[in-house]
Amino acid sequence: MGGFAVREDRIAVANTAGATPPPVLLIAPFLAGKDGRWCYAEDLSARLEGCGLPVRRSSTVNTKIIRLADMIASSLGARGEFGAAIVDVYSGQAFIWAEAAARALALRGKPFIAALHGGNLPEFASRHQRRMKALLGTAAAVVAPSDYLRHAFRVWRADLGLLPNAVDLGLYPSALRASPRAHLMWLRSFHSMYNPAMAIRVLKKISEKWPLARLTMVGMDRGDGSRQDCQRLASELGLGQRVHFAGVIPKAEVGHVLSRGDIFLNTTNVDNAPVSVLEAMACGLCVVSTNAGGVPHLIRDGVDGLLVRAGDEAAMAGRVLQLLEDNSLSTRISWEAMTKAREFGWERVLPQWIHLLQRVAPSAYGAVLC
Repeated sequence: MGGFAVREDRIAVANTAGATPPPVLLIAPFLAGKDGRWCYAEDLSARLEGCGLPVRRSSTVNTKIIRLADMIASSLGARGEFGAAIVDVYSGQAFIWAEAAARALALRGKPFIAALHGGNLPEFASRHQRRMKALLGTAAAVVAPSDYLRHAFRVWRADLGLLPNAVDLGLYPSALRASPRAHLMWLRSFHSMYNPAMAIRVLKKISEKWPLARLTMVGMDRGDGSRQDCQRLASELGLGQRVHFAGVIPKAEVGHVLSRGDIFLNTTNVDNAPVSVLEAMACGLCVVSTNAGGVPHLIRDGVDGLLVRAGDEAAMAGRVLQLLEDNSLSTRISWEAMTKAREFGWERVLPQWIHLLQRVAPSAYGAVLC
């Protein structure tokens, strides 16, 4: 468990022996059913339920102020009792929700696990150190999905543990890309921080040597104009027929859609431990990514993926051409990517979540088996 140390003064009260364990409260934006915005807690909550643990989700409300109220109310027990909580901690406005929920949980004496997310979180924490220290200080345990965040936040919690993001390997058809085609895949929300236009410029450079190269872009429109900019750029560069904007797809279909391509582009300027990259690796795609944030902790350059500097589209195009022209390289990268992905299967990660819940609330969840 990476050296977790749980604060004993926040252990849950005794639970009746043999009774059904109390629910686990998950504080996160559960919006996939509303607008397609998937978050990691969607999968985690379903996996916990699969182990026989009841789960309360907060919140499924789309309106921000009502979502905040629902999270606070749930933390105070207005939606029903629970044994412990898991609070997702993001930067920006989302931090306010985590902060409010943490205060409400502390007021009730309920143990909670603070789960850190997002490549922007270290920069946000540097600007709001007092608030971050207060939130993490009230948590029974703090976990990060990458060594990148783990190292960045150890100044506030020396006992911070590593608990990686997981994927359902059964949803991702894997195949070795020994002789990849010039079919590029991009999967992320359309937002400037993910630099989607870089993928189109890379395609343009690739097309000079591979005239039939094409790009599929999958993801929701976050409303900052990035999707429209990409559509306009594709048209201006004469790529309108070779860039397919697939929109939002159900999580269960991601693996099948990714498998239609051979090379995955991760163009982001800010990142942590992107699940989309893990999904591509699980399918056996050759990943070419920027080295933003925590990505170098996930991808070993030249081993299970290729890395370039953030924003360096010429370098990214060059690495893609390497994969297209060197079958020994693409074979090795694809094989190692699939091997790496197996380390992130739920069968390995879920027992760590169960164990952590048992440590923060042993009397509530000590008898849970999974």
